[in-house]
Amino acid sequence: MKKIMIMALLVMGFQASAQDVTGTWKGNLAVQGTEMPLVFNISETDGELSSTMDSPSQGATDIPMDVTTFEDGALTIEFKKGGIKYVGTLTEATIEGTFYQGGMELPLVFEKSEKTIPGNPELPSSDAELEALAALGEGDFKYSVEDYFAKPKASTFRFSPDGKYMSYREKDENGKRHVFVKDIASGEVKRAIEEKEELIRGYGWINNERLVFLKDKGGDENYHVYAVNIDGSDQRDLTPFEGVRADFSELLKEDKDHIIVQMNKNNPQVFEPYKVNVVSGEITQLYENTDPANPITDYNFDKNGVLKGFTRIRDGVEQDLYYAKEGGDFSLLKSLNWKDAFSIIGFDYATDNPHDAYVVSNLDNDKSEILLYDLKEDKIIKKVFSNPDYDVSNLSISKKRNYELDYVTYEGDKEVVVPISAYYKNLHSKFQDKFGDKQYSIADYTDDENNLLLYVTSDKLYGKYYSYDVTKDEFKELFNLMPQLREEDMAEMRPITFKSRDGITLHGYITLPKAAIDGQKVPVIVNPHGGPQGIRDSWGFNPEAQLFASRGYATLQVNFRISGGYGKEFLESGFKQIGRKAMDDVEDGLQYVVDQGWVDKDKAAIYGGSHGGYAVLRGLTKTPDLYACGVDYVGVSNLFTFMQTIPPYWKPYLKIIKEIWYDEDIAEEKAIMEEVSPVYQIDKISKPLFVVQGANDPRVNIDESDQIVEALRAKGFDVPYMVKYDEGHGFGKEENSIALYKSMMGFYAKHLGAQEMSKLIKD
Repeated sequence: MKKIMIMALLVMGFQASAQDVTGTWKGNLAVQGTEMPLVFNISETDGELSSTMDSPSQGATDIPMDVTTFEDGALTIEFKKGGIKYVGTLTEATIEGTFYQGGMELPLVFEKSEKTIPGNPELPSSDAELEALAALGEGDFKYSVEDYFAKPKASTFRFSPDGKYMSYREKDENGKRHVFVKDIASGEVKRAIEEKEELIRGYGWINNERLVFLKDKGGDENYHVYAVNIDGSDQRDLTPFEGVRADFSELLKEDKDHIIVQMNKNNPQVFEPYKVNVVSGEITQLYENTDPANPITDYNFDKNGVLKGFTRIRDGVEQDLYYAKEGGDFSLLKSLNWKDAFSIIGFDYATDNPHDAYVVSNLDNDKSEILLYDLKEDKIIKKVFSNPDYDVSNLSISKKRNYELDYVTYEGDKEVVVPISAYYKNLHSKFQDKFGDKQYSIADYTDDENNLLLYVTSDKLYGKYYSYDVTKDEFKELFNLMPQLREEDMAEMRPITFKSRDGITLHGYITLPKAAIDGQKVPVIVNPHGGPQGIRDSWGFNPEAQLFASRGYATLQVNFRISGGYGKEFLESGFKQIGRKAMDDVEDGLQYVVDQGWVDKDKAAIYGGSHGGYAVLRGLTKTPDLYACGVDYVGVSNLFTFMQTIPPYWKPYLKIIKEIWYDEDIAEEKAIMEEVSPVYQIDKISKPLFVVQGANDPRVNIDESDQIVEALRAKGFDVPYMVKYDEGHGFGKEENSIALYKSMMGFYAKHLGAQEMSKLIKD
């Protein structure tokens, strides 16, 4: 199905004033048997018309149109980049006409309506109410909320491929984080990318003259890929298709004028690869993904941009890996269950055999390991690296030294670097001597590999960038991302290991404030991670945990069953256990830190985002007396509606989601879904709750939060509810994040701190 956005209205038929066409117009565009609701909002200011568009099914609101004119009864609204137009006739409260895009002509009727915003606008707390809540958390603290959550003044440093330039993001007085490029030799700095209303979601170098970056609209996650020259000229939207999600896929080192992107342009449920000219914007589709019932989910290109293999989901739960053994003819290499891992992470260009590749596999092992594999012969050449306790999936190869394998990394309690080549063993030793027990990673390097960009961090250090000149053996500190946060004032994050009630070994982390180190029992924030499948918490600097510690709260993070990195058996032990044994593990972690004497069992809050937000609601209903309060951040409240409102590009994975979560078509599992869906267990909630939501969230629809707030308020509960209408699945804008944590600190002060108030029912 074409992703379609309406950009032009032409109203004809009788003389009317501009006021006749202002307001909100709603219609449904029928494309290949599917209806897409679309909304135009037309307004007038000083005699000039303007308009925006909403696409409710895609979570997009207030998309500005380029041109809106009304002359001689004809109204025209255009979005020129999309090459889209609508022509219609106004008759009282109806506009009838034709939609045009890409050679298509489709009938489309609009009816006059009222402008709506996502969710129930009557539910969110007022700014004054949230400010009053935030005021409860104010005090004489050494560090403010802004100190932890203001975006760094500069960040995301990158070398140009030839090493002549250094790029970075720098924040201005309005909080906008623009991308600048510095000529290293002359010191001259130019702004290459200006961040306006929409956030720059990521950027990088394409070649020595051009940058690439991503933006969406209001957090809807329908990313566009842009390219721009390093002096800011010739900026171009490489994927100018509204309502389409584009993801940067491959940087072609051998072809400086092209990149590969993936888009769900032809069907919102599946992604297809396109070769894009970063100068002209010319787009060439490389392969078709025409079967949404059995879609291709992963493409494997070589360094020249040649498609060598792809993975297709079959019947919703099986994986078929196809590989081109001869030319471009793809044949089935492996048929796997979706739970099995066998994926190409890179081809081995050090050999004369073009079919040699590094793969990650758990077919012969519980833990994922790295193998060198002959794809044509379908056989293992050798085992590169494995670990008995943790999955391994990352490696680094030196192009300069004929694609020599330098090192592999894996995550245990902390990130572990295992040097392989003699060359890198020498470098690794130098880095360890320089940075001690801190963690380092190579954030970037020049094409000649003579200049490395190192990122150094720890549980007490947010992060510093260093450059390392290999030929001079010289380190240079470039930037401390959070100089206002002194390491000696930050809290320790300790890895912990304990047994679940049914005997599984579990890992996690406890961040302890100074009072706990000194022997006092302190309040604790239990913080289940999102996902939940395949995601895990990690050791390192955590701004949330450090903020909580500065206010006297410990933070507990448990890698409960279904978390990633601990092998196949551990992951699968959490399937069909979300909200049940996965929650037991979180509770067992809380009991463990209570038993250590670190925390006060009567002052435990639970807070999380996404699945973590669901865990908050589930915790308050499953064990209503265990937690003193909860903060639900973009969390699921109803498993049934969650399944019904997933983004279209998740639908090919729906069977897998049902295998991980639950399947309502199975009577026994439907009963479990009702049991573990918090919205059906509202009567069990007896503790205070703060709910936070991004209105444009494409993953956890705002209705998930509205349901829980409305139900609790119907019972008379005072539930503060923060909604940001320019955000999606988690807050990306600095001002919104700061407002969130200020209100959260007030909420904790009210229900965990010295001024704790037990009153839950409204006056």
